[in-house]
Amino acid sequence: MPGHREICNRLSPDKKTVYYLFLLGFFAIFSTTISKNPVLPLFSNALGANDATIGLIAAVSPLAGILFSFPVGVLSDRMGRRRLLVAAGAVFLLAPLLYLFITDPLWLIPVRFFHGTATAILGPVISAVIAERFPDTKGEMLGQYASATLFGRSIAPLAGGIILTYFMVYPGLLPYRAVYVAAALAAVPVFFLILRYPKDRSTALTTLPFSAFRGSFLAFFKNRHLRGTAAVDMATYFAFGAFETFLPLVLFSKGLDAYETGIIFALQVLIIAVTKPFFGRIADRVDKRFQIVGGLFITGASVAAIPFTSSFAGFVLVGCVFGAGMSLSTVATSAYVADIARKEEIGASMGALSSIMDIGHSGGPLVTGIIVGTAGLFVGFGASFILALIVCAFFVLSVRDSR
Repeated sequence: MPGHREICNRLSPDKKTVYYLFLLGFFAIFSTTISKNPVLPLFSNALGANDATIGLIAAVSPLAGILFSFPVGVLSDRMGRRRLLVAAGAVFLLAPLLYLFITDPLWLIPVRFFHGTATAILGPVISAVIAERFPDTKGEMLGQYASATLFGRSIAPLAGGIILTYFMVYPGLLPYRAVYVAAALAAVPVFFLILRYPKDRSTALTTLPFSAFRGSFLAFFKNRHLRGTAAVDMATYFAFGAFETFLPLVLFSKGLDAYETGIIFALQVLIIAVTKPFFGRIADRVDKRFQIVGGLFITGASVAAIPFTSSFAGFVLVGCVFGAGMSLSTVATSAYVADIARKEEIGASMGALSSIMDIGHSGGPLVTGIIVGTAGLFVGFGASFILALIVCAFFVLSVRDSR
């Protein structure tokens, strides 16, 4: 069997870059996912946090994406991709260690924000790299990269659940800290893989005027096709934030073990990982708008079904349907944005898309936590479905005349 170095030597420069990006994405998303799913709400609860506080803690990490993804996209268009990836690698390496010192749930807020800056940088930069280097097959390549990250995301909840179950016999916070040690170890290859990422081909700028940010911002939000697509990602990740934050608590209340929770989340993400290349290939060949609407509808409906489910098998089914809907929609939105954005603004457009996505990801746990605390689970999870229906209509009106 050929070794890693021999395989790399056989690849073209672009293919070699993607090969490293796939490995990088796998370890990066494994590290961040095992830090939050299913451990974060359980760790927060063990520290004494209530439902509203748990929702706030879960919302803080996407807040970093809201604030930084768009500026990062603009910077990567004009200052080069590599230096931003190095900054992300440093955060991936340092953030998991900070959880080991937390004894008060409120300290999770700044730590989660710091940790969230890593994915806020990583996502739009790598999406821009792939969209630029593979313009004719960007949907398929984005889907393949997403699958690499999602294999990490699918394994992480299972690994986290197993670690929690194994260490649960030990007192105090040791079971949760064991998970964060695993997250730190997984982040080590992320940093070293980023250091091997090739230097940017063009000379990068060292300064950037504020007008560049303003111009990129206005160019994105003046385009109603881009606005409508970003709204879809916002609604999708609103549902995802509610799903990943409060489903573990629902499962715990039903008497399911931590490892069973890990299985449900692992299967949900595995469905996304397996289907994204296929859906990405479809997105390169058909009208992406139909795919986007169908995926969002399925995503919202599956979240609304959670309160009606009581068995392990039922939760597995809901998780798998949710994963399929999310895969169908999100791979098409990224490819659609790359289609309609200006070439010199691809990084900025991907960053804006990521920022708005994170608004949904941040708002999902926060809003759902408030609704669940005041009106119950049925209304709380139903909010995701109502939002999905509204955004489907908004998207259709926004892009109805695009070719």
